[in-house]
This record gives sequence, structure tokens and C-alpha cells, in this order.
Amino acid sequence: MGVEERRQQLIGVALELFSRRSPDEVSIDEIASAAGISRPLVYHYFPGKLSLYEAALQRASDDLAARFVEPHEGPLGARLLRVMRRYFDFVEEHGPGFSALMRGGPAVGSSTTNALVDSVRQAAYVQILSHLGVTDPPARLELVVRSWISLAESTALIWLDGRRIPRRELESQLVNDLAALVAVSAAYDEEMAALLRSMVEDEPADGPFADLAGRLVALAS
Repeated sequence: MGVEERRQQLIGVALELFSRRSPDEVSIDEIASAAGISRPLVYHYFPGKLSLYEAALQRASDDLAARFVEPHEGPLGARLLRVMRRYFDFVEEHGPGFSALMRGGPAVGSSTTNALVDSVRQAAYVQILSHLGVTDPPARLELVVRSWISLAESTALIWLDGRRIPRRELESQLVNDLAALVAVSAAYDEEMAALLRSMVEDEPADGPFADLAGRLVALAS
């Protein structure tokens, strides 16, 4: 293999191993064995496990950020639901690695690792604003969207610990959590109230936002 081809192979092997077990439990020897090469050859391409972990994390973060990209077609609730399904696909495929990334693994404290995590959060933030049709978000909306992204992360981590709640229910719940956070802000701010109206105006009767409204009305009565 050429240098770049071998590097990409090692990144793929490492990412696969990190997806099954926490990265701090995976050794360079295991990575070398899975790649069919010697341990010294791994060090020829990467100076240590941290650099290989960060390269694998770069690929994973690019993948995760891409899962927030969704065509601006159809009702907002359905779009967000598709995003959440792809997000949980990633969480399920890379469970231990996702958990180690968010909770701190072998690269904890690494500025590169922190920057990659922040880049995914920023990509998600930009995409959600895009679907809301907002380019210059007011302070309340920025707070709501960034809080919701943190909520999605913590929900996924808790779900991985025992998977006691059906995944599909959590995906729908997170979509409705965003609407609920906007609704709370709308009670205090007219600009947020206008945004909430635009979010639900094209929502079909069988959409996630309409389902939430129906459930809340039933509880109130």
C-alpha cells in the first residue's frame, strides 16, 4: 500500500475497534494485528495511539456532523426526525467510542479532541438554524438550540448505558424536546413566539409536533 492508503486503512481498523470497546482498552498490538502488519509499522505511520485515536476521531466526527445535513423539503418535524434517526444510527454503531469521546477517553484534555467535538456541535447548531430559517439568531434561540444539542448528547449517553427506553421513542422525544424548549421561550419573547408559529404552521396531523400538542391537550383535560 501507499503511505496515505495505509494510513487510511489503519484509521478504519482503529475506528472499528474503538467502536466496539472503549479506546483506552484497545492496544497498538491489537490494531496492528487487525491490520495485518507489525507493531513497529503502525508507529511508522502514527507516532502513538493518541495520534491514531485523533485521526480516527476526525473521521468519526466528519461522519457524525454529516448526519445533521438534511434536505429542506417537507415539514420541519419530519426533517428533524430523520436527523435524529441518523444520529442514533451513529450512536448505536459506535457506542463505546461515542461514550469515550463524550465522557473522556485516552485523548482527554487533548486540544485536538476538544476541537473536533466542538466542531460537531457547531455543525449541528448551524444545520438546525438553517432548518429554522434563521441566519442571525437572537440570544434566546442560540440558548435553546445549543441546550438541545447538549440534551441530545446526554440522552444518547444515558440510553447506551442500558437501552431501557426504545430508541424510536427517544428519537421522537428529542424532536419534541426542541419544540418544547422553543415553546417555553415563546412564553417570554414575541420573537420566539413567531418562530414557534412558523415551526408548526405546516405540520401535518400525523407529524411529531402535532402528536406532542395532542398529548399535552389530553393531559390538560
